[in-house]
Amino acid sequence: MLVAPSILSANFAQLGNEISAICEASCDLIHIDVMDGHFVPNMTIGPVVVNSVAKVASKPLDIHLMVKDNNFFIDLFSHLKPNYISFHIESEKHPHRIIQKLKALGIKPAIVLNPHTKPDIIEYLLEDLDMVLLMSVNPGFGGQKFIPSVLKKVKELKNMINTINPKCLIQVDGGVNDMNIKDLKDAGVDIVVAGSYVFKSDDYAKAIKSLKI
Repeated sequence: MLVAPSILSANFAQLGNEISAICEASCDLIHIDVMDGHFVPNMTIGPVVVNSVAKVASKPLDIHLMVKDNNFFIDLFSHLKPNYISFHIESEKHPHRIIQKLKALGIKPAIVLNPHTKPDIIEYLLEDLDMVLLMSVNPGFGGQKFIPSVLKKVKELKNMINTINPKCLIQVDGGVNDMNIKDLKDAGVDIVVAGSYVFKSDDYAKAIKSLKI
């Protein structure tokens, strides 16, 4: 299991130190939640902060866009060459266009599904994706409880991926901890996003290690 701590739960007064700490604690990716206050009822960080994160980070960036205008935000962050940029299928009328744009920029494209969105909506896109992110909470705020029905979605998606594009990874974001990590692994998840579980712990390395099963 790969672990991508979400900096949404970090101490922003000590953000540089927090980024260094999770990198030293053997995280695999740094998950950055970008919210515009329109697609979700919250606003987070923009290019100035993300640029600063990139300068400190020794691990690849995983940028999760929760925005209405994906093109605009991709243009803001593409120069950082993140490993992944993920965008919500619910916010995009032309997903193929966004996927091809990301590939042309040398960035791995990923699509995000909200808890209520069925996996079959992206079946026709799977062959072009490097990752699918399933939200296990409603997007917008950190610290929410895991929605168990997402496990069924993971299994459905895994079956589709095995048939269409076995190289496509599954990521889950929201309420991940040491109590549900085995169920996520068994269902077919490859990467977990963990915010509160890591950043609210006393030992980042121990928290991250407990998820790497």
